[in-house]
Amino acid sequence: MAPHPVVQAIIDLSAGAVGGAACVFSGQPLDTAKVKMQTFPGLYRGFLHCFLSTYRQVGLRGLYQGTSPALMANIAENSVLFMSYGFCQEVVRFTCSLEKGAVLSDMQKACAGSVASVFSSLVLCPTELVKCRLQAMHEMAASGQIATAQNSVWSVVKSIAQNEGPTGFFQGLTTTIAREVPGYFCFFGAYELCRTFFADYLRCSKDDIGVAPIVFSGGFGGACLWLVVYPMDCVKSRIQVMSMTGKQAGFFKTFMHIFRTEGFRALYSGLTPTMIRTFPANGALFLGYEASRKLMMSQFDS
Repeated sequence: MAPHPVVQAIIDLSAGAVGGAACVFSGQPLDTAKVKMQTFPGLYRGFLHCFLSTYRQVGLRGLYQGTSPALMANIAENSVLFMSYGFCQEVVRFTCSLEKGAVLSDMQKACAGSVASVFSSLVLCPTELVKCRLQAMHEMAASGQIATAQNSVWSVVKSIAQNEGPTGFFQGLTTTIAREVPGYFCFFGAYELCRTFFADYLRCSKDDIGVAPIVFSGGFGGACLWLVVYPMDCVKSRIQVMSMTGKQAGFFKTFMHIFRTEGFRALYSGLTPTMIRTFPANGALFLGYEASRKLMMSQFDS
């Protein structure tokens, strides 16, 4: 018997929170390197140079700068994302005139994930803004673009509230949504296609393919997402960090400025740590989500 819709939503929300936490703890140092390279592409020769420079300057703590907002961002984003994902699957069933609880195709699940990402963007943008600013704070202060570095979540939040007002927390929202909608179509689509392949190969259901195939499928989905949306993510990071200086450039203006002054390659600065990070981080995300969801569903069934 299927659980009540409210119970199902709570299960999806809780499982998404578990997956989001697992994602952060497994990939935060590489995410820090990604944001630094996106914001200051001329400062580092490559991923290893950025990683080692950060470690020498600030220590291990520097690689985990922004972990608290990243944790809040991922738990909030993935809770809303997976809860909305379940709801959007019902919308897809209704739109396609399918029975309640009918199994959706991989393409239909990709569409549901794409629509669900709009809702998750609304909670992701403010927390990711704080995370990106904390991660790039050392470089902003060292380059003289800001007077003093703020090293705590509260100091960054307070500064945004005082200097930019409530709307300041949504710097880069348009770019975030523009990134998430196509990105999560690829993310969920690639994840489900990969799980279907493993299920056919192992001759079992998609829910019983095992830990390693789930981790690989999650990593593959993450890799597809980032390859498609990386330039938009680069522009988003630049908007969110540079808005500290009072510059309020929009997506198109920022995109063209990077393209004209730094070249097309600058839009892919930090791609290496992102692609390295995507398999452990997104593998952990889906493993945490699927395992906790399965556990909670079994408790309901019993």
